[in-house]
Amino acid sequence: MLSPILKTGLFSALLILAGCQSAYYGAMEKVGIHKRDIMVDRVGDAKDSQNEAKEKFKSALEQFQFMFGRGDEALADKYERLNDAYEESESAAQEVTERIEKVESVSEALFEEWQHELGLYSSAALRRDSERKLSETKAKYKRMMSAMRNAERKMQPVLSALRDQVLYLKHNLNARAIDGLKGELGSVKQNVAALIRNMEKSIAESEAFIAQIKGS
Repeated sequence: MLSPILKTGLFSALLILAGCQSAYYGAMEKVGIHKRDIMVDRVGDAKDSQNEAKEKFKSALEQFQFMFGRGDEALADKYERLNDAYEESESAAQEVTERIEKVESVSEALFEEWQHELGLYSSAALRRDSERKLSETKAKYKRMMSAMRNAERKMQPVLSALRDQVLYLKHNLNARAIDGLKGELGSVKQNVAALIRNMEKSIAESEAFIAQIKGS
């Protein structure tokens, strides 16, 4: 349990962060860039990071498969390539998480502002239309975020499995150890394939969301 001092410090830090974000959004609006525009850009960034992560995980799987190949390349060299691919996948996964969190941050601010502004309309017809669009946008956003978070969760089991292989090989780099890991290959391939399917679904939802926002 956090002490009262730590709770106070954490609360203060959150307030400062919220204040910084509000100041940032305010500054951007002064130059004609609104929360809606920022959200679209951040969704695009999140989509791009998922595409990048997808390729990194594919590469890691390829390097894991190469460990069992019969080429003349030394096992140590194969291991180094596998380790590099794993580390790149881990970094790409972290980037995906950070980009998703940025989407959530600006979206919360946008929806709060949009909801507040509904009460400022004098025209009931315009208010109803805006309220309808807000509801539709929230629903599409919820589907997109569900797909994003689902794909994000799928990355962790794959990373854990790859990390296990890398750690084991680091201290057991010999033909017998390689043969002992062959049984893991099928499971890793299935997990990567499932991950890629989920990421592609998330990417498609992101593209549909961006198209809706730009078209509304």
